[in-house]
Amino acid sequence: MPVLLTSTLLTTGFANANDLGRVTSLLMQHQAGIANQPATYDVYNIRGSFDNQWNGELYGGVLNDTKQLVDLSTQKSSPAYTGIAKLIQAYNFALTTDLYGDVPYSQALQGLANLTPRFDKQEDIYKGNQAKGIQSLFDLVKSGLADLDKPSALKPSGDDPVYGGDLNKWKQMGNSLLLKLANTISKKEPALAGSIIAQAAAGAIASNGNDFQVPFGTSTTNQNPLYQYNFVTRPDDQMLSQRLLDSMSVRRDPRLPIYFNTTPANTSATTTPLGIFTGFQNGSPNVVPARANRSRYNVYIRGTQGEAPVRLLTNFQRLFILAESAVQGLPGFTLPAGTTAQSLYQSAIRASMTKAGVPDADVTAYFTANPRVALLSTNATLAQNQIITQKWIAWVGNGYEAYNDYRRTGFPRLQVVTNAAGDDPSIIPRRIPYPNSELNSNTNAEGLDKNIRTSTPVWWAQ
Repeated sequence: MPVLLTSTLLTTGFANANDLGRVTSLLMQHQAGIANQPATYDVYNIRGSFDNQWNGELYGGVLNDTKQLVDLSTQKSSPAYTGIAKLIQAYNFALTTDLYGDVPYSQALQGLANLTPRFDKQEDIYKGNQAKGIQSLFDLVKSGLADLDKPSALKPSGDDPVYGGDLNKWKQMGNSLLLKLANTISKKEPALAGSIIAQAAAGAIASNGNDFQVPFGTSTTNQNPLYQYNFVTRPDDQMLSQRLLDSMSVRRDPRLPIYFNTTPANTSATTTPLGIFTGFQNGSPNVVPARANRSRYNVYIRGTQGEAPVRLLTNFQRLFILAESAVQGLPGFTLPAGTTAQSLYQSAIRASMTKAGVPDADVTAYFTANPRVALLSTNATLAQNQIITQKWIAWVGNGYEAYNDYRRTGFPRLQVVTNAAGDDPSIIPRRIPYPNSELNSNTNAEGLDKNIRTSTPVWWAQ
């Protein structure tokens, strides 16, 4: 169990930040692809990719390991491990269905007993379907939380690199996961989302120190994948997107030099009071600046030698979700006592900035100097745009979460890249295509459109 627990957590962080994180960060214009695979992804040519992620990191990796951990911990009367395994499993199934749509879920992870599992509809994965024997993601999380309250023969400690076996922090993680899942379906199912958010908010992560983030190290076999790819194996493939640079510069955002390095003065640079940064227009055919003149991920995102954590569920995320729920007036949602949408919004920005290392007094000064950022519009749509744009900035380093928000809300207002291609060059892809290995081997893809276009939104974004 200790080996499985450690591996599931590390693989969860790796899967989020590796190739799936790379493509979503490009689609969300946090990064620009300037060579090789990222340059291809950058113009929406994403078919024929991600077999390794589907087969190795997800179904053959972390999801399979969580199933084994559930089975083993149940045999050993150790629900502390069972509960954590279910929470990790729910997070990774959510990632899988969010990116691909309908996926194997209720019949998955059965090994040789079922090599061709049914593709469950995304709506059933989120909401459950008793007639088909499908447990909802919400009920999977709640089952994991219930397990954490049971007496356990064995409990994790040093084998848990995230929380050191602190089950109270795992309960906060589970409630934050409920918030995330509910927020994801809030456009399609506002009443269900509002009621779940209202129930889970009080128990969710409420301080930066309790964020669910997977730590990495400096050894070559245990480095953050954002460092490995951008500074070891492929240092010439990606750099700062001009779109993100412009968005943060116009807001005089103090996180910019924390997220990305400054560059020497050069004619292609954008100069701001925060320093000199060089971005690149996504999809542009322009000459790429020399490596020394590219703004790339800074230490906060990737670590000095790869030791930065991959951030998955956070305090700032909780606050942004609550602020958005308030301005959208979700049925069943009530503001936490003593808060307003405005106070939650500012608290979310503050949590993101202080997590990145901006002194609290500087955040206060920033709000005073930048009222157009600090003050929410009284118009609900404009206020939602402000919230999601700030959340997009806060999620630099986690393209998956920004991609979910963009597909659900249309914010921030991102332009289609130059020289766009792919299934539909007029639209940023709305999903990741199924891997050919699965399409060619799974004969039980019930009702699945195997040729579904990447421009077709997933269920919760329609």
